[in-house]
Amino acid sequence: MKLFDVYPLLNITPAKAQGSWLWDENGKKYLDLYGGHAVISIGHSHPYYIKSLTDQLNKIGFYSNSVQNPLQEKLAERLGQISGYPDYQLFLCNSGAEANENALKLASFVTGRKKVIAFKKAFHGRTSGAVAATDNPKIVSPFNACHEIVFVTMNDEEAFSAVLDDTVAAVIIEGIQGVGGIQLPHDSFLRFLKRKCTVNGSLLILDEIQSGYGRTGKFFAHQYAGVQPSIITTAKGMGNGFPIGGLLIHPDFKPWSGMLGTTFGGNYLACVAGLAVIEVMEKEKLMENAAALGSYWLNEIGKISTIKEVRGKGLMIGFDLADDKKEVRTNLLFNHRIFTGEAKPNTIRLLPSLALTREEADIFLKALKQELE
Repeated sequence: MKLFDVYPLLNITPAKAQGSWLWDENGKKYLDLYGGHAVISIGHSHPYYIKSLTDQLNKIGFYSNSVQNPLQEKLAERLGQISGYPDYQLFLCNSGAEANENALKLASFVTGRKKVIAFKKAFHGRTSGAVAATDNPKIVSPFNACHEIVFVTMNDEEAFSAVLDDTVAAVIIEGIQGVGGIQLPHDSFLRFLKRKCTVNGSLLILDEIQSGYGRTGKFFAHQYAGVQPSIITTAKGMGNGFPIGGLLIHPDFKPWSGMLGTTFGGNYLACVAGLAVIEVMEKEKLMENAAALGSYWLNEIGKISTIKEVRGKGLMIGFDLADDKKEVRTNLLFNHRIFTGEAKPNTIRLLPSLALTREEADIFLKALKQELE
């Protein structure tokens, strides 16, 4: 059997990883400033993370959600504390797409409505409702396109007001657009959305799958705006590589048996991974590190005259290159052995571990300046 060939692959085979570094099968060392799409939050192969998972696997690795699992309750309590949402409810699942799918479903249950407002350049996942709310027609099949989704320009209050009506179940927006090129909603726009949704009886869903879990220096990016969404979705950095996702759900919404469900969500290993991430983040002050290094990088990258624009918060940064510099990302990888991300057409995305060091940040700056000169 052959693999279903849907991924364009780099000709690199990672064989080992530690902290912010990868080694390929030939022993070549790479600085990882992308973390596999912002997944590696506390660093590769963190010893406490490995020990936690190993100890749990030696006890029990899996059983379904038909039995009590105190680890789920412990994770909910710790997540509530560190996130600043102790009164919210937690539903655990397996991925960001699944989190958004359940959030949209829950919003429809709560409101009895169908329509969803999303934003241009948005990416919310590849499952049916999540991909329909993703602004990329190429990956939306005719089956997915049956959902009632309206796209408007982010930060355009007039355009949003023109499409908001009493059929809208939810408004879904990323804390910071990742795939869209590190595009930031204005704080005032998020506050505007919250006010309009409250009056209209629609639910505000904050997709914090890439921008959450301390990456921006606050636990969730939307917390810079001081808004409280109806639902917050999270995944990527939540498990440092172990598949886990979740919904933080406003306490006003009452569940009923079978309303949402999952086989693998909230399993023992996922919960232990999630707990280990939170404990390392707190002990090593990784949110504070993300804020400090992010400010440093934004300032230093902003000084480079050949860069068109730099955007971001904390360790979620994007910058735009001129057309004649579009090979810079490839050159960083193969000339300097530095992994970065991209967004079309010419944006480089930086999404490293929150445990990145100043020395590692400077390695990147030196290589970037060499390529741009």
